[in-house]
Amino acid sequence: MTTARRRGILAVVTAIVLVALGAGVALAVGDALGLRTEPSSQMQPRPAVAAAATPAVLPPDLTTVTAPDTERLGVAMDELRDAIADAAGTAGAASLTVVDAPEGDDDSYTLAGDATALTVAAASEAGSARAIYDLAAQVRAAKPLTDLIGAHQASRLPLRMTDLGAVGVTPDPAEWESGDDYSHASKAFADVFQAEAPYIDQTALAAAYDDFDLFLRHSLANGFNAVAFPGFVEFVTFDDAPGGPVYAEGDEHRAKALALREAFAPFWERADELGVKVFLRTDMLALTGPLEQYLQDRFGSLDTEDPELWDVYTAGLDELYDAVPALDGVLIRIGEAGPVYDVGGWDYYSALKVTTVDAVRSMLEAFTGQAEASDREVIFRTWSVGVGAAGDMHTDSASYEAVLGGIDSPALIVSTKYTLGDFYTWLPLNDTLEQGSQRRIVELQSRREFENFGSFANDLGAEYQWALQQLLAANDRIEGVWVWTQDGGPWRAGPMTLYLKAGFWQLYELNTQVAASLARDPSADVTQVTEDWAREWFSTDPATVDAIVSAMGQSRDAIAHGQYIAPFAQQRVFAIGLEPPPMMWIFEWDILTGDSAVLDVMYSIVRDADGGIDAAIADGEAAVSTAAQMRDTVASTDAATWRSPEIRDAFVGALDYEVDTLRLLSSYRSLILHQGEWHDTLSPDARAAWDADRATFEKLAAAHLTAYDGDIDHPALNLTAARLGIERSHRDDTMAWLARGLLVLALAWVVIGMLAARTRLVRRPGAAAARATWIASTRPWRARESTLGMLELDRWLLLVIPAALLVATRAVQTSFLSWTHVAVVLGAWVVFALVLRLFVRRRSPWPVIAAVGGVVMLRCILTLFALSFTGPGGYWYAFWTEPVLRTAYIAVAFALFVWVFVAAGWALSAQVGARRATGYVLAAVGAGLLVPAVVIGAAGLEAALTVWNDEMGLLPWGLARILGITTYLDIPAETPWAAAAFALVLLIGGVLLALPWGRRRDAASARP
Repeated sequence: MTTARRRGILAVVTAIVLVALGAGVALAVGDALGLRTEPSSQMQPRPAVAAAATPAVLPPDLTTVTAPDTERLGVAMDELRDAIADAAGTAGAASLTVVDAPEGDDDSYTLAGDATALTVAAASEAGSARAIYDLAAQVRAAKPLTDLIGAHQASRLPLRMTDLGAVGVTPDPAEWESGDDYSHASKAFADVFQAEAPYIDQTALAAAYDDFDLFLRHSLANGFNAVAFPGFVEFVTFDDAPGGPVYAEGDEHRAKALALREAFAPFWERADELGVKVFLRTDMLALTGPLEQYLQDRFGSLDTEDPELWDVYTAGLDELYDAVPALDGVLIRIGEAGPVYDVGGWDYYSALKVTTVDAVRSMLEAFTGQAEASDREVIFRTWSVGVGAAGDMHTDSASYEAVLGGIDSPALIVSTKYTLGDFYTWLPLNDTLEQGSQRRIVELQSRREFENFGSFANDLGAEYQWALQQLLAANDRIEGVWVWTQDGGPWRAGPMTLYLKAGFWQLYELNTQVAASLARDPSADVTQVTEDWAREWFSTDPATVDAIVSAMGQSRDAIAHGQYIAPFAQQRVFAIGLEPPPMMWIFEWDILTGDSAVLDVMYSIVRDADGGIDAAIADGEAAVSTAAQMRDTVASTDAATWRSPEIRDAFVGALDYEVDTLRLLSSYRSLILHQGEWHDTLSPDARAAWDADRATFEKLAAAHLTAYDGDIDHPALNLTAARLGIERSHRDDTMAWLARGLLVLALAWVVIGMLAARTRLVRRPGAAAARATWIASTRPWRARESTLGMLELDRWLLLVIPAALLVATRAVQTSFLSWTHVAVVLGAWVVFALVLRLFVRRRSPWPVIAAVGGVVMLRCILTLFALSFTGPGGYWYAFWTEPVLRTAYIAVAFALFVWVFVAAGWALSAQVGARRATGYVLAAVGAGLLVPAVVIGAAGLEAALTVWNDEMGLLPWGLARILGITTYLDIPAETPWAAAAFALVLLIGGVLLALPWGRRRDAASARP
């Protein structure tokens, strides 16, 4: 067998191996993407049916009240008297007698008597207080007090907890005006804290106490009896920590802890006085600078699997409970932590470190043991959001059991959101709430963060009722709810609605009241709750109340079909090891996304659903009609029947805002679905429809921004990402034509190279260069002979043509919008080429230039072919949605990429020998990787990925602003430095191989 034949066979075998390796890489990429869908079981609440509102009834004047003289009942009576004072008037007189009752948690009671004399007999003081609050609610609903006469059973769920609302939060419009502050820190009590001793502003503290007292009174009137109060390490000195103290003598953290504890102990004691439990709410690990250093020094790391580490925290709880007996326990979250929750300039922060099953179990065993010993409770949230081995215990029954199975402490309460994921519509009921031997509570959110932070009409009564009834039938260990009246998501990226303080918070107060009503009686008539809410806050006129109840009855439909694309939302979608939420086109909260990953996958799912994209587009238009009907219904009411012109304006304004926003979303829905259709079908009609949609969207977007930009009550959507996506899509057609032109030129160059030796073309300028690139790229062992005798022009064309095509291809691939991408790619190639040139030195560089340039040409041809259909948008559409095409492309692209270096080494081996040629190439590859890795590492991986993604538009633009790309995708921040270390190894290894070994030199190495 001739040498040429052996080399040819080896080349073919190498090519086959490289393609096979490429296919393996493609399969690994597909596995890493993990793109798949499965049907989702929807909640199925029965539509609420409202009865006609009855005429308003004035309350009697309470002329005589006989009741035990306790603070708890006194506050309840304040609410009843205030309700009567707020009524339009009184009718008649009545007495109220409250029979003395012992302390206790049984809130059952019996109301006896008639319209003129009412008597409350209860099993405990809790029942007496409940009876008084029920009477007050009846007054606010303008209904007869006598309707309550009879026996009232104890509340079905004894624990009814809220967040802290907006207590201690200053309503400063300047902090909301920009609309892009995605921090999750509430900044509660920011006016109270001082950086220097005495650390507390007493005037601000007094105002915050009044704020808290008002919140407690309102929550008690709504039916709640527990509150989650933020903070833990802020109040602890850790003086008795094992191996402590944690804080050195004179450390201000200790003085701050004592000052803060002294400041807030009266808050907790006030809650206890009114029968409200207080749970300190904290993320784990909760840290300060010295505390983290102490843990590092003592344990060598933040090893959360080590039980002794948790002894430090339980010692802190012992200290707190001894100092403030009014505290009832601690509420722990492990799934979210980090800078997004931190307050700048305040050395109290959290770290996402409790991520393994063993770590969770060690933590809970320590905390529950401490709680049992101190007669306290521990509430543990299953919200682990995909982080670590325990990351899906919130949504996966097997993971829940792996983490919590066998932990049966009577002091442990497990808290879980009622949805199988976050608080989105269309998600299934969270079936992990149906399992476990632990005590359970259900989390509900009134101010739905993902549905415009409660600024849209959104009556969740029917859904809450169905969910609670299903869960209670399945699990008798459920004993409570945790209702978020304000919290969830960023505090200052949406409307400035602060519970009981600012904005139209009354709109989402409905969900707070219905949650409390259902916690007491899961069979409560939710439409009656809505009617009572309307009477309390807006009007007692029956016609107006009917209009409000009717509009609220349609509210869920408008949101479910207007803010969500139903065919997509009805599926469970899995990607990158996570389960993205059903509202991915708004990522997140107020950012209308424009990235290819979300929108392409969304289109592919909608396309295959019943009715396809036409039905989905019609669904969005129907939602706009529903919202418009709601608006017209409320606006048609008699303004004189409302409690005030301002509250009517707020309600109609909220509905105007909803109609405008849903109309904008409807136009964008049509745009993105027609965009996907064009990439999918190559239909000119789809492209024309997209163009028409673009004009409509831009018109509506301009009007939306004119109306709502800077409006802190009705903030405009963040359209930056959408507009970037539209700009990229607008260029797709042009980029496709440029790709076709470049493809023709590149193919012509290759064809000339293939035919030049057999035709007169060989005498034409450039033909020899084309011939050399073809031969050197496909038979690199002939690279040297193919460049012999070439003219100077041809030699330079060997370098210029492939380099120019590479630049042009990358520019087209990025729609001329990502010079960062182009710079990184070209920078790596330039470093690679310079290092090779340095090694070649006096030898001819043209053989390796021809080999590398030729393969680069082939690699560019592959990319240009993929871009030639519908531009970069079509390229990425196929990547995200067509696994067969993705696999084929990656296999060939990977093979050609590696073949560049194989060909370079093969071409060089004729001059310096195989070993040294391998060293040259490895060193050049190492240098080419090292330089961008160091640059990216120095700039910061998150910053670099953010810039790159902003220009490329592959992942949601909001990802970097909210969660962080590296955090969301679990990419270690040190990745660039790991790549740099690997590159350095290649560089050093290549240099060692490139050096002459011994005295003998290969004959080939002496060749010019």
